[in-house]
Amino acid sequence: MGSKNKLKRFKQNDRFKNVIQPSRTEIIEGVFPFKGSWREHFQNSHPIVIELGCGKGEYTIELARRNPSKNFIGMDIKGARLWRGAKTALEENLTNVAFLRSQIELIDSLFGPEEVDEIWITFPDPQIKFKRTKHRLTNISFLEKYKRILKCGGVINLKTDSEFMHGYTLGLLQGLNLDIIYANHDVYKNEGSPEEVLDIQTYYENQYLDKGKPITYIKFRVQ
Repeated sequence: MGSKNKLKRFKQNDRFKNVIQPSRTEIIEGVFPFKGSWREHFQNSHPIVIELGCGKGEYTIELARRNPSKNFIGMDIKGARLWRGAKTALEENLTNVAFLRSQIELIDSLFGPEEVDEIWITFPDPQIKFKRTKHRLTNISFLEKYKRILKCGGVINLKTDSEFMHGYTLGLLQGLNLDIIYANHDVYKNEGSPEEVLDIQTYYENQYLDKGKPITYIKFRVQ
């Protein structure tokens, strides 16, 4: 994407009412106004579901279409990508969708304790190299952050094309004796996966499938 297109999208994000872009200083100093008040943004008391690393927002948008009685927040640091999802939501008048541009490692400074009902992690970078362990979105540090913002009994969904990420996460969860609700190492070959796992396919997921890569899925709780 050319720099002119990126700048155009950044400017449009500034005007989109469904895009929230807090500064890092605002978050670190604890003055981000939406923390603990996301239901006020949506003007209802519906459950809150967040997608981490949402990219163009394909999963966030489709989940919102299917579940009008839930609020969905797609989170990504790349504004030019989430612009697509934000624009689609506005065009379709999806009032139960918002997009949050920020770093995922700040998640527990962006949401209040027990404010979130469910988390989706879709096709994250597996960060295979040992030195990149701290960036894996299912490492112990991130699991602790998720635990702080999730309601008691809240669930996390991990859908990935990375067999490494699947195995790493499954082993970690078993080692921590956490509640693994469901796990499948190839969702399209083995029966039992939820509809939203099978029926929603992103652009990149279709590319992985064309290459014959299995798509894996884990649903679990951290408390």
